[in-house]
Amino acid sequence: MNNPRILILHASIGGGHASAADALQKAFALRGVSDVVVKDVFEFGGKVLQRAVVGGYTVTSEKAPRLWKMFYESGDVSDPRWAKIKNRLRGQAQRPLFVLTLDKFVKEYTPDIIIGTHFMPIEILLPLKRKGELTAPVYEVITDFMVSSDWIQNGVDAYFVASEFTREAMLARAVEPALIHVTGIPVKPELAIEKTRQEARARVGLMTGKLITVMGGGIQSNRLRRIVAELLNTNLRGTLIVVAGRNPELLDELNELQNGATLRLLKLGFIDYVDDLIAASDVVITKAGGLTVSEILARGTPMIIIDPIPGQEEWNADYVAGAGAGIQLRMAEVAPAATVALCNEPARLRAMRSHAKRVGKPNAALEIVEHVLKHFA
Repeated sequence: MNNPRILILHASIGGGHASAADALQKAFALRGVSDVVVKDVFEFGGKVLQRAVVGGYTVTSEKAPRLWKMFYESGDVSDPRWAKIKNRLRGQAQRPLFVLTLDKFVKEYTPDIIIGTHFMPIEILLPLKRKGELTAPVYEVITDFMVSSDWIQNGVDAYFVASEFTREAMLARAVEPALIHVTGIPVKPELAIEKTRQEARARVGLMTGKLITVMGGGIQSNRLRRIVAELLNTNLRGTLIVVAGRNPELLDELNELQNGATLRLLKLGFIDYVDDLIAASDVVITKAGGLTVSEILARGTPMIIIDPIPGQEEWNADYVAGAGAGIQLRMAEVAPAATVALCNEPARLRAMRSHAKRVGKPNAALEIVEHVLKHFA
């Protein structure tokens, strides 16, 4: 069959899982595969479940990070056998909410391939596969640089992981080596198109001075305001751009801040040229979501990571710092001083840029698609 039917499932817990799914859909389109459906598993579980899970995660991780860390670490089972049993039981427990919705959709759509960018939809569907009611291969795309036991499932045909570091973690969890493929986290395929800093700066109209971009969408507004205000009082010369995304509260918080003596301030909401800003920047200040980090690495831009969420974001930050592609700050208050120090060390910035390019994987989505299609054929 030349045009397989692809079902990509994600969960709207944070934005990264959906972004990875969209990147894969674009990569399939580039390979001429048009019958691709992307679905959020919560479309099938109902709004009450979505509000409970997503709301609980958001409130706990942002307002009570220590409590979230306790939940994360207590649920991360080290024994591979118990991990699979735990995930199997959890999948079975969730199935009553999805039998009349997700199961029905899958049986009607009859996908040839199923890909999950979150473990939740996969663990819900795997009981069908174990009973022989689902014959399509099932793949998991892990969207952080460390893997928790939640991802380890009996019946997954292959795992696509961020790095060799992630692969080693999976081997330690007794996953068969043949099932693990190091591709990177899938980012938009257009990131594989080379873009120089000069070209990117010309596109955003900022050719001179330092360019510091703050990805502010996930950072608490009052904390970010203090960081921006302090940066504006430094002697850095150039432009400071804050991208608020879909966070109008952040723009309101920054409303009274104006240009510094030597550093111009630009406050942006949701824009479609974030990639140009990343490519043009001397440094990006950001949180450590797996997709965000992967997009910045793909452009080879140094980063300063602040306020990582305990668990997966801490591991992502550790990976970036360990690779020499950025620095992580557990105290966001020192971000202005760290930014000034980094911008005043051009040799260090060049080294970070080189390390970021070395570990960045802009072709990840295409590599995953190639593997999936090769095995389908």
